[in-house]
Amino acid sequence: MRRPAWEREGRGWPHRETSSFVTAAGLRWHVQRMGEGPVILLLHGTGAATHSWRGLMPLLARDFTVVAPDLPGHGFTDPLPGHRLSLPGMARAVAALLETLQVSPDVAAGHSAGAAILARMALDHLIRPRVIVALNGAFLPFRGAAGHLFMPLAKLLVLNPLAPRVFSWTADARAVERLIRNTGSVPDRAGMEFYGRLIRCPGHVSAALGMMANWDLHPLVRDLRRLEPRLVLAVSSGDTAVPPEQAERVRGLLPSAVIDTLGRLGHLAHEERPDLTADLILRHSR
Repeated sequence: MRRPAWEREGRGWPHRETSSFVTAAGLRWHVQRMGEGPVILLLHGTGAATHSWRGLMPLLARDFTVVAPDLPGHGFTDPLPGHRLSLPGMARAVAALLETLQVSPDVAAGHSAGAAILARMALDHLIRPRVIVALNGAFLPFRGAAGHLFMPLAKLLVLNPLAPRVFSWTADARAVERLIRNTGSVPDRAGMEFYGRLIRCPGHVSAALGMMANWDLHPLVRDLRRLEPRLVLAVSSGDTAVPPEQAERVRGLLPSAVIDTLGRLGHLAHEERPDLTADLILRHSR
């Protein structure tokens, strides 16, 4: 199944000069590193890659050494085998990468599912940051009918090898724009271009579906009250992928969590307004 190739889809990739390829946990990882100072780890969400941080990384690099990998199976990083695609499996893989890089994040920020991975890593003492900033973090399982339908559907799509190919074949520019707008965000031309490159590769789509199919957030919900780093829940009122009210439910589980707002943006708020996102992260990391 065709995966994104650095020589093809990686041409003109944002901050390409900061990219390197590192072997850890049996995978070849694509990692971007930029700046000097304490380490901040950035983890993107499902279906994205390091291009998601294209506007934010240079702003954070003024104060931090920014480390941003493509998650397993996403972008230009090798996929994990199916039995390791769980949330704990993903957390252990990222921890192995950090060990190979010999970095220990002082601050960590994750978008959507990336925030859940960071929380799992901290709970399992794989990282010990002072602060975790969750950018529209996806910590909670789907409720009601969506919960009963979504996971079985994702698993069914993973079992069908044609599903990622069909999805990729039909991913023209309009489909990519529609996909982004459905999260409440307004796509820019660069974002559409890079998401389009990835979505047109069935291997990338297959990894995103596999990650969702193996995602069980119930143990994370159970354990959140034990989270030691300060958790900042950055929410956008226009997010239609992870409803902003979820943050209140998360704070109900972890009363020490802080809720801050990114205004009337969508799920990809950090791409729409990297300046606001950088200010929020810096404010809470001081």
